[in-house]
Amino acid sequence: MLIAVLSGKGGTGKTLLSVNMAAVAETTSQYVDCDVEEPNGHLYFNPEQLTSSTVTVKIPFVDQVLCNGCRKCVDFCKFNALAYINNKLIVFDDICHSCGGCTILCPEKALIEKDKTIGRIEKGISENVNVISGILNIGEASGVPIIKELLDQSSNFEGITIIDCPPGSACIVMESIKDADYCVLVAEPTLFGVHNLNMVVDLVRLFNKPFGVVLNKSILEDNPVKEFCEKNRITIIEEIYYDKELGILNSNALIASRESEDYKNMFSSILKSVIKEAENEAIISS
Repeated sequence: MLIAVLSGKGGTGKTLLSVNMAAVAETTSQYVDCDVEEPNGHLYFNPEQLTSSTVTVKIPFVDQVLCNGCRKCVDFCKFNALAYINNKLIVFDDICHSCGGCTILCPEKALIEKDKTIGRIEKGISENVNVISGILNIGEASGVPIIKELLDQSSNFEGITIIDCPPGSACIVMESIKDADYCVLVAEPTLFGVHNLNMVVDLVRLFNKPFGVVLNKSILEDNPVKEFCEKNRITIIEEIYYDKELGILNSNALIASRESEDYKNMFSSILKSVIKEAENEAIISS
């Protein structure tokens, strides 16, 4: 089962929930950190037996002898990664999105593709959790190729897989949730939290994914996010109330469920509720 955890912004507790759900699984689980621009799940798990592999994409390389300056490739590229200056075709590697269109379009076959490393994937083990993290090199245009490779390498796992998605609702988030069986949306109890939650609600509905919400840092006073969920008939899986001790453990990159029996029970209950919701949605959809 693939469970994607996402939020409309950073700092809501998405990684807190992801690492703890992976840690409390009754059998070996898998944690996949798709927040490739700023992966931090490994700081909690501190995995051992680390292995690393690079991720490459194809970018165009120019044979200036064959290029006749027709500029068809320049006109085609919507990312402005190509320019013809002083009778020479120039490729700007850093903004190329590796679509391959220019090499197909070139009538003189003056463009060929070469590999460019954009990041890496690291794998390790932390007690009962297989930890897989994607790391995008600084300055690269898109983390989508790394996320595709991450999910491909983790696809044969038969147990519970927790996908720690990037924040927001951009392309990298879409790529992270596309194969998920269930989405858990994490939100804070503020008006901004309502706005950010609404953003990812629209996204998961666009992808027709079953989902529920975990309210983090909940307070006993008025909670606009809770009101939003109730008004829109959105399932509230659990409320995690504001807890200074939990905040301290999390800020020190400690997995709370491994530090306290109470937190272990809390996150176990959340995981069981998520699995139950996902199974019920699967029955309904079938």
